[in-house]
Amino acid sequence: MSGLHLERRAFLTLGAATFIARQSLSAAPPDDALDQFIARYMQAMNSPGMTLALARRDGAPRVATFGYSNLESREAVTPDHLFQVGSISKSFVALTCLQLHDEGKLDLDRPILDYLPWLPIVAKQGTITVHHLLTHTSGLPNALGFLMSDPGARYVQAYRPGEHFHYCNLGYCILGHLIASIDQRPWSESVRKRVLEPIGMKASSAVIGGDTQPRMARSYLPKFDDRLNPRLGDLAPIGYLIFDNAAGSVTATPGDMTLYMRMLMNGGAGVISKESFAKFTKPYIEADELGPTSKYGYGIGVDHLDGHLILRHTGGMASFMSSITVDLDSGVAAFASINAQQGYRPVPATEFAVRLMNAEKQSKPGPAPPELNDPRQVKSASDFAGLFQTPAGRKLQVVAEGSALSILDADRKIPLEQLGANSFLADEYSWRRFPLLFGRSNGKVVELSHGPDWYVNEKYTGPKDFPAPKHYEAFVGHYRSDSPWFRSTRIVLRKGKLWAGGTAPLEPIGEATFRLGSESFSPDVVEFLYVASGKALLLKTNGSDHWRVETP
Repeated sequence: MSGLHLERRAFLTLGAATFIARQSLSAAPPDDALDQFIARYMQAMNSPGMTLALARRDGAPRVATFGYSNLESREAVTPDHLFQVGSISKSFVALTCLQLHDEGKLDLDRPILDYLPWLPIVAKQGTITVHHLLTHTSGLPNALGFLMSDPGARYVQAYRPGEHFHYCNLGYCILGHLIASIDQRPWSESVRKRVLEPIGMKASSAVIGGDTQPRMARSYLPKFDDRLNPRLGDLAPIGYLIFDNAAGSVTATPGDMTLYMRMLMNGGAGVISKESFAKFTKPYIEADELGPTSKYGYGIGVDHLDGHLILRHTGGMASFMSSITVDLDSGVAAFASINAQQGYRPVPATEFAVRLMNAEKQSKPGPAPPELNDPRQVKSASDFAGLFQTPAGRKLQVVAEGSALSILDADRKIPLEQLGANSFLADEYSWRRFPLLFGRSNGKVVELSHGPDWYVNEKYTGPKDFPAPKHYEAFVGHYRSDSPWFRSTRIVLRKGKLWAGGTAPLEPIGEATFRLGSESFSPDVVEFLYVASGKALLLKTNGSDHWRVETP
């Protein structure tokens, strides 16, 4: 396996260095600092290919492509390849809604059930308006699907609308149906006529499938989709997706994205009124999921970068990752998309591009490129080192050698890659089913979790006995979904609680129903059904089905 990793590292270095800056449209000159950073970024992040769009309010755009559309045949990414922009589609939805509002056809403060009374939702906490759906404040769960397999099931609101920001793909799926109902045509046709065609986005589409497939870049997932993947882990191609959910169905070329960003920098000209653009960019609620200082407008994040007002969003499809950064103050913008899903977004590329364009505009020296971390180099690695032991006496040694961490499993030394401040991946196939999670008390590491296993060191002084309801044992296991987004979910029992993936706590709200995650207001719900021979056979997460599979 390590040999494959070395070969792949060299392969990606070649790809990033060879296929750089293929131009389309009337293009600005290449930016060596940006191109060099992207080459290093792609190598460090294991990216097959990238498409890049740079736009200026009053200057020439630039389109560049990097790496491969097809790793196996070494077909390069070109400016004609379509990339799926993911949740950046939500800004297209919002603009379409605002155009309907400008025409007097849509009242943003009217209850959504007035427009679509057949929706499978229960809103006992308060009336949900179009505004609440646009701002992710409806209180509905973050379901990707729309209609559940059980015709009697309903999505249940968890809090009063407007009280909290909780990212909600379901809300934007509903908005797509709202647009279709008002406009009397599919949402994809409506956005094509109302947004794409007026600004010249002739190569793009708001439905993935059909005529778009031959022009789509080939895309990739980790080779083993039921467990964590190391940074330079092997990738495998995914089959083509057919998808028209308004929460993320726009697919675009980089040239078309320069037109989209220029429209945004010009206040929505040609698409919506000045008054509606003010609504689009108004910061309604804090949205730290997009960034620590980000707020949310209508389908777009509103933030500041170097003191400038920016619009930002990311997009994560089953096998694409995207980022957009639009500086409204200085009139420069960047979009980047990668044809793989590895759990990150190319935000460093778009932010660095915007900073470089601003420096050029102001005749100032360019900024230093963003730091690229090596996940195997850990700051304060010694904090995590030591001997850990389960209450039953099983031991696990964590070893620090300089800034490198590893665990000793029998006679094997398994290297660790850092995922977060206190979370790591052990780079060995069986260990990659779950992350390693370190827990602290008064700043000191005192415990370590891995799936169902819980270890403590000599600094731990808390309780060690955590009784759990007996019926929880029926819910433990491995569940699979047909969805390219969800795939595997493993439920474990640890410290008296059930956990999804070993990381997300399940808080009981019924005998076999649980709230997913640590947010006390979360509307996301997990339900276990069909218990037979002491095992639940079906797991529902926000209405989507996951079936038990008898594998580790």
